[in-house]
Amino acid sequence: MDASTATMDAEIPRATTGLDSKIKNKPGKWFGLGFGVLILFGIIYAAHQLFTDLEAVQSPSFFAYLVLGIALLIALAFEFVNGFHDTANAVATVIYTHSLDPHTAVMWSGLWNFAGVLVSSGAVAFGIISLLPVELILQIGSGAGFAMVFALLVAAIIWNLGTWYFGLPASSSHTLIGSIIGVGIANQMLQPHAATSGVDWSQAANVGRSLLLSPLVGFLGAAGLLLVSRKLIKDKRLYQAPESDAPPPFWIRSLLLLTCTGVSFAHGSNDGQKGMGLIMLILIGTVPTAYALNRAVPVQDTLDFIAVSDQTTAVLEQHSQKGVAVGEPREELKTYLRTREWDPAVVPAMTTLIHEVATDLGRFKELAKVPPENVRNFRNDMYLVGESLRLAQKNDKLQTDVRGAAVLKNYQKHIEQSTRFIPTWVKIAVALALGLGTMVGWKRIVVTVGEKIGKDHLTYGQGAAAELVAMTTIGAADMFGLPVSTTQVLSSGVAGTMAANRSGLQMATIRNLLMAWVLTLPASIGLSALLFYLFSQMI
Repeated sequence: MDASTATMDAEIPRATTGLDSKIKNKPGKWFGLGFGVLILFGIIYAAHQLFTDLEAVQSPSFFAYLVLGIALLIALAFEFVNGFHDTANAVATVIYTHSLDPHTAVMWSGLWNFAGVLVSSGAVAFGIISLLPVELILQIGSGAGFAMVFALLVAAIIWNLGTWYFGLPASSSHTLIGSIIGVGIANQMLQPHAATSGVDWSQAANVGRSLLLSPLVGFLGAAGLLLVSRKLIKDKRLYQAPESDAPPPFWIRSLLLLTCTGVSFAHGSNDGQKGMGLIMLILIGTVPTAYALNRAVPVQDTLDFIAVSDQTTAVLEQHSQKGVAVGEPREELKTYLRTREWDPAVVPAMTTLIHEVATDLGRFKELAKVPPENVRNFRNDMYLVGESLRLAQKNDKLQTDVRGAAVLKNYQKHIEQSTRFIPTWVKIAVALALGLGTMVGWKRIVVTVGEKIGKDHLTYGQGAAAELVAMTTIGAADMFGLPVSTTQVLSSGVAGTMAANRSGLQMATIRNLLMAWVLTLPASIGLSALLFYLFSQMI
């Protein structure tokens, strides 16, 4: 790594003196004070909401509070380190084109990250969770469940910190997926005779494809966009490096600010969800009475859920085969989710469990009134039915008419409303952790993206093309619930514009970037597997 670093230093096109001084400058006291007040307000709000939620339910033990505090700190530390990597990418182009002062750019990006986190749907968060072994999700409050969460988060933090130290924009998303795979493999190896599940390879393949394809989209999309803009937009200033530290022309500056804003917003709505999903697992495991079920679901929606349950059982009964031996329904569905192998007994097992959930819900009237001792099992039953139904439909095992498909979709919507929710205070805590991480560690990654990818200084057109493609790609992935890496998309986009501009690439940096991307998966898999084994022995 030292030799490569020396090579990079020899190739780096040094930025202007004005830019060097801007990057090295510390933020003013009013800037720091304002950011500190914002952080303090967020901490107070999140803590107040958390304790309010806990007071409304059966009081957990001191040990539960202790585990909850440690787990939340680790989860937020992951998002803090994520801010080093991914959020810093969003501001690199506006800083290196002198569109914004570095500290102003970081604050602006943080605000739009915050907005993106707040409006996020949660689809990416729960898509990440679905990669985990089913029995560890169902037993998230056990020692093995906590070992899983701690292992994958600590492994991701270690690798992210290492790559950040060397200024390499490695993917936090890639790291987290590798950590999840490592936990799954270790879980299967530790108990080979207990029918435990490892990795949901089909779901992992979907996530892997999105992570592998997104850099290609970034490279080719940004390169193509720059070439097209050269044909359509004849203003030469767009394709020239900034002169001194003067800001670009107004319309170019507006375009760069727009793309920076879009990337920051898209990053918050996509990457921010990864930590939120794990925080929800932690909350469900430590204080299930408060967070296992969405207590804010209105009574009318609960009554609708019961009615839709009856419709769903009627649809499923049309697919039940007579004479099929059915064991305990929960075990049947666990086996199906674990093995992914279809069994005719799955349909009657789902029908039985849907009926039981609807019957109990009819007695309780609303989710908020489910007795504390029943909450965890109630959620697990909903999870088993919802995931089994999703998997069966995905594999075309339940071929229904249009009306039947609508009924099943409506039932899944109610399941998600009841179990897949993220409190506002969790979103705020994640957004603040991302923002604080960006404030502390933005310089290393920004310098790599701005100076060390291409041999020439970044032009306005290159910055705009790379950010516009990144904004579009990440936004589209968020709509489909797919996790992508802001780092990979944007740095690949910058490289694509350098190639299209024929300005040349610094191959030492490109080699190090590729090495980080190639090593991220095996390194995070190995780290998380080892940590899962160690934590399983300790907890």
